[in-house]
Amino acid sequence: MSGSDKTDMRTPLSKVRGHGSAKEGTSHFWEQRLTAFANIPLSLFFMYAVFAMAGKSYNEAMAFIAHPFVAVMLLLFVVSSTYHMKLGMQMVIEDYVSGEKKKILMLMLNIFFSAAVALACIFSILKISFGG
Repeated sequence: MSGSDKTDMRTPLSKVRGHGSAKEGTSHFWEQRLTAFANIPLSLFFMYAVFAMAGKSYNEAMAFIAHPFVAVMLLLFVVSSTYHMKLGMQMVIEDYVSGEKKKILMLMLNIFFSAAVALACIFSILKISFGG
């Protein structure tokens, strides 16, 4: 489009059609709701695991985490909760951070931070469960 917006003869609908949303809003909404729903039983299991290990020796706690069912549940909890965290922070950044460069930087840092937290937790759980 050349010139100013004053010479634009398109209707408001035609101006926004194909622009604005990257058509990811609905999937973002459902991913956030799905992870929130999954986090309910996973968080309850995580709280159970924390209370089950309270007062146990180091070796007993490691043996508890090394159990395949417990390890898988903890891995699911980590993946679901860190992805949910990433989605929530992304929404906050998109809504409240002004300035395009600052917003892009914050979104990138959000991805890297979420991935780093998830990978550190996954590595730890796998190391314990495989006896490392």
